Parts: sequence; C-alpha cells; structure tokens
Amino acid sequence: MNSPDFDPSRSACPIPQDSSDIVRMAHGGGGRLMWRLIEDVFLPGFRRQGETGRDPLSDPPHDSAVIRTGDGTRLAFTTDSFVVQPLFFPGGDIGSLAVYGTVNDLAMAGAKPLWLAAAFIIEEAFPIDTLQRIVASMRSAADAAGVRIITGDTKVVDRGKGDGVFITTTGIGLIPEDVGVSPAGIQVGDKILLSGDVGRHGVAILSVRENLQFEGALPSDCGPLNGLVRAMVKHAPQAIHCLRDLTRGGLATALCELARESGTGFVVDESQIPVQSPVAAACELLGLDPLYVANEGRMIAIVARAAAEELLAVMKSHPAASDPRIIGEVTAGSPGVVELRNAFGGSRVLDFLSGEQMPRIC
Repeated sequence: MNSPDFDPSRSACPIPQDSSDIVRMAHGGGGRLMWRLIEDVFLPGFRRQGETGRDPLSDPPHDSAVIRTGDGTRLAFTTDSFVVQPLFFPGGDIGSLAVYGTVNDLAMAGAKPLWLAAAFIIEEAFPIDTLQRIVASMRSAADAAGVRIITGDTKVVDRGKGDGVFITTTGIGLIPEDVGVSPAGIQVGDKILLSGDVGRHGVAILSVRENLQFEGALPSDCGPLNGLVRAMVKHAPQAIHCLRDLTRGGLATALCELARESGTGFVVDESQIPVQSPVAAACELLGLDPLYVANEGRMIAIVARAAAEELLAVMKSHPAASDPRIIGEVTAGSPGVVELRNAFGGSRVLDFLSGEQMPRIC
C-alpha cells in the first residue's frame, strides 16, 4: 500500500505512461509512442476524405513518399528535422547529420538523391563562427553524397528558446524505372541483410553528452548510404524488395516496423548482428540494448533469397558498409512478429522501443 506522501507522477519508469492529452519526449524516440502519434494525429489529419486515385498516405509507411509525375517519372520526396545535442560529436555534427539523414531516406526508396532544401531555426546569440562551421560541414556532406542544397529558410528565436540551432532538410530524388522498393514488396523467403555494426552513433553522442570515456571508443557511423544503394541496384534491381535505414529506435525497431507493415514474420540470428566491443561495453555499463541504440549510417536490405549472397558481396566491396551480414529471413508464420534467436537455441520476441533510451539523438 502506498504511503500518504507517495506521488506516482514523480516516480521513474522506463515505459512512459500512456496519455493522449500531452506530447512526451518518447513521442520523438522512433518507437511505439511515435507511431501512435503518427497514426492517431498526423495520418488522419492530413489524409483527404473521398479522394480518388493513388494517395501516398494510404501506402505502407516508408522513409520517403513516392510521387508519379504526369509523364510517369517517379520522384521520392522526404523531409526531416534535426535537434541533436550536442551539436558536434565524434564522427559528425548536426550539419552533416542533416544532409546524410535526408539523403539516406531518399536512398531507402531506391532513389538517386538530387536536391535538398535546408531550413534553420537559430537561437539569438548563437556564434556566427559556429554557424559557419555547421554550414561548411553541410556543404562537404552534400558534395560527398552527390547532392546540391538549392533553397532554404532562416528564422531566429529569442535567447533560451532554441537550444542553439535546429535544422530541417527536405529532399527530392529520382527513382529508376526498374526499381520498386517498398515494405509491400517483402516476400516470404526473402533474406535480411545488415550493412554493418550497430549502436555506434548513439554511443558516440552519449560519450560527449555525459562526458564519458570509453576505451577504444568509436566515432558515429554517420554517413551517406546512397552510393551503396546505387551499387546494389545496379547489380540486381529487381531482387531488392525493401530498404530501411536504422536511426532512432535502432535495428530492433526498424525490423518491427517492417514486419508489421509487410504482414510477415522475421526470424533473426542474434549471433550474426555485429556490435563493436566498445559499443557492447558501453551498453552493458549503461544498461542499454545495442539493438535499440541509434545509428545514422546503417541499413537493412530485404532481398530475394537467390540474390542474397551476391548482394552481400556488393555490400562487402563498398566503403559505406562495415562487416555486413545476412542476419535473418522472412517467414510466413506469426505475421508482424520479429523472433530473435541466439546461439544457445533460445529466442525472444523483439518489440518496438518503449520510452526514450536517449533523447535528442538526431
């Protein structure tokens, strides 16, 4: 029985209370509450009633909307906001992150990214030299990804109201005619490829944010994936059924999203998921599961079984991948369920991230 002085609202709980009347930090964490916010507020609010023809909002959720122009050309269109704290971290900064994050979302639709727009919300008294450093980083990242930043906007808010700078980037890319990448394309028997080790970005952010020193600490994996996707598409365009980059919520949440959106089951081999030793040690120390820790330069590719080994070889030969693996397959049993099997014969079901492991991560 609770004591008379006990206040439940002040108790700490790893799973946030479910409330429909306020927004919580976990609503931006890439997990269960974020998807509930999208499905309960944004999708019904923006969907047109009684509209005939194809509606991008009715398709399975994906990293970019696909738009078909009058001549049949398919464009990928996406937007993302970046509120990372700190602004600079090992292996990147908010500027490069803003470019690569949007480029990667376009690439996950199978598109060749072409143009970006960038909007800045800047806090009064923010140092101009720091802003110039961020802008220079964005230019370098755009050059590395082969895109151009061609338009944008700038707003300034009162001191203490903006936490330095927030950046929103919007991107447009061209989808080749022979590419069809979507959660709807996932088929039973497909193999699941992972492009590299997981959890590095989240640990890099945390090491700076909390002033922690991990022996052999690694920089963030922040980087562009469009070159890797292009190489895979060039090799076997029809065999690539779905792509998803790993950001908030990590590998586990991305797998759960795709299993739910495709109505299939996933079986994943935990022993095939690479986790660098410093990341594993940091997660063990802090009580984090590396499968739920954020990434910014990793992706999963769900591909036809017959082409899996060939596409894995393409990954291994590309610098954007690091120790890529085939980590699982798509099954007909238990639609929407991701089963993680370990080396000892046991298994557990992966669920969406509940709560917010690390806020302000991207």
